[in-house]
Amino acid sequence: MNDADVSKQIQQMVRFIRQEAEEKANEISVSAEEEFNIEKLQLVEAEKKKIRQEYEKKEKQVEIRKKIEYSMQLNASRIKVLQAQDDVVNSMRESASKELLNVSRDHHVYRKLLKDLIVQSLVRLKEPAVLLRCRKDDLLLVESVLDSAKEEYASKVNVHPPEIFIDKVHLPPAPSHHNVHGPFCSGGVVLASRDGKIVCENTLDARLDVAFRKKLPEIRKWLFGQVSA
Repeated sequence: MNDADVSKQIQQMVRFIRQEAEEKANEISVSAEEEFNIEKLQLVEAEKKKIRQEYEKKEKQVEIRKKIEYSMQLNASRIKVLQAQDDVVNSMRESASKELLNVSRDHHVYRKLLKDLIVQSLVRLKEPAVLLRCRKDDLLLVESVLDSAKEEYASKVNVHPPEIFIDKVHLPPAPSHHNVHGPFCSGGVVLASRDGKIVCENTLDARLDVAFRKKLPEIRKWLFGQVSA
């Protein structure tokens, strides 16, 4: 083999090696690009996921704030409604309280009522001796019905007529423009055992309070329907 053939063969080998190197370089380049694209896609997807999670978190926070604000507004509205209802009920209670003043103005009716209240109080106390307290304005009326009240009580429970001592301390007077914020009593009596341990408050105001508390659910239902039920 002469020099020309050797040179030719060497050149063919060089071309072959160079071709293989180029192909290998292309393969490496393609593989690197594929890996880069995959990694880039993973990074993009991870960032998208992070953004979605952040958005969902903020969306939930906004939704929670909306629910809290709605709940607060709803509670505020309910409080206003309840306050308005209470105002109506209290106004009704005040009107009823003012009507009590008319009871004591009719002496014939009020005298009988005082007697009934005394008898009822005696029945509740069942004491042989009691202390009675009334308004100063009612003193004469109370004294006029004491005997008949004692006899009625004795007959009703089959005991001896009790001793009734009228307290020198009187119940407060009826409400007036001169005594708006002070204690008052619209009428009736308070009876107690001699030792003061048992007390029966049978004033008109106390009776109204008891009746009002007992009938309050019915009053609310009548005024406001099922809203306050």
